[in-house]
Amino acid sequence: MTRTTKAVLLSALAFPGCGHLWLKSKFMAGLLIAVSMACLYFLLASAVDIANDISAKILSGAIPLDIGKISAAVSAELAGTNSQQLTMTTWVLVVCWLVGIVDSYRIAKKT
Repeated sequence: MTRTTKAVLLSALAFPGCGHLWLKSKFMAGLLIAVSMACLYFLLASAVDIANDISAKILSGAIPLDIGKISAAVSAELAGTNSQQLTMTTWVLVVCWLVGIVDSYRIAKKT
């Protein structure tokens, strides 16, 4: 497997910035990893907050233990929260992933 293929696969399948670490491009790797970790933290924290809110409502009896009602409550909770921030965070993560793939390919081809 060539150096280019390894770098692209690491960036595509493992995590944004892993290909850069393997290519010894530490600044870009650190930047991609930091931004991606911040995005993942925000997305996971939002998901956990929504899950905690829904589970508290289920335990209090406000939402019956029915999958349809729970699904509707999750949808309502997602629509009522900061959905624009979640969408932007998701897009930033996707862009970081794509930049990591393309840039690791570019760096590997150059060296």
